[in-house]
Amino acid sequence: MELRQLQYFVAAAKAEHFTKAAQRLNIVQSALSSSVRALEQELNAQLFVRTTRKVRLTAAGRALLEKAEIVLEAAKDAREAVSAVAQAKSGKLNLGTVQGLPAFVDLPFLLARFHKRHPHIDVRLIQGGAAHLLEKVRNGKLDLAFLPMFDPPSDIATITIACEELVVVCNKAHSLASSQVVSLDEIAAHAFVEFEQDLGTRKIIDDLFLTANIDRKIAFEVSDLGTLMELVGHGLGIALVPESVARSRAQILSVCRLKEADACWEVVLASSATSGDALPRRFEEIIGSDAAGIEV
Repeated sequence: MELRQLQYFVAAAKAEHFTKAAQRLNIVQSALSSSVRALEQELNAQLFVRTTRKVRLTAAGRALLEKAEIVLEAAKDAREAVSAVAQAKSGKLNLGTVQGLPAFVDLPFLLARFHKRHPHIDVRLIQGGAAHLLEKVRNGKLDLAFLPMFDPPSDIATITIACEELVVVCNKAHSLASSQVVSLDEIAAHAFVEFEQDLGTRKIIDDLFLTANIDRKIAFEVSDLGTLMELVGHGLGIALVPESVARSRAQILSVCRLKEADACWEVVLASSATSGDALPRRFEEIIGSDAAGIEV
């Protein structure tokens, strides 16, 4: 049973005439008659009493008409719902972000801009570690995620949002405070304040020291940027942070650059490479057209 067959059947039932129904549907009468006969054969029931002047429904036909109209109306609603989502008139958008993102992207501004353009879209935002968010993108629980990434997997599509140099921050009384440029070897001799595993810049910095084959001491592991910077400010350790974060606290902390030029924090907007959903593309358009939301 196809929707087209039900459409032809309902048209014939309302017109009580095959030829008139075919004209209203803009099809030939033989096509409508064949469709109705096929429907009767599938249901093993006669749907119309046919005369030379008109047709009228049988008891089986009246029963089918009631259900057919419900089915066709539901199909119409389904098409409209899909169209509304495709045109970003309704639907849900699930976003993920790592902590500390506001240093790079004014996410509240972007969300407000998106809501203004698409007020009927429900947006859900969650925070988490990069690996956790990436897995949610893979399994379809997130449409988009802001996270740090060097080499995106083949099943993940990315748009680069920001790329910032990592710099060293320390208390102004620290022995490194007077330095302009330092090496990984030099800073490895000092205690670090670091993010917990899979949070913030942790993996990037771990990989940096691992590649250089240098050990370091991590004195504190925290889950948020504010606590990390406060511990550094109290002289309890040093940290590697994105330059924009360091400069925002330049009055209370000392900042020095690394000799290693590849120490960079890159944030991307990640999505499934196979996703064809319209809503994520609409949000990406906000990113691409609104440089005011990107602070680099």
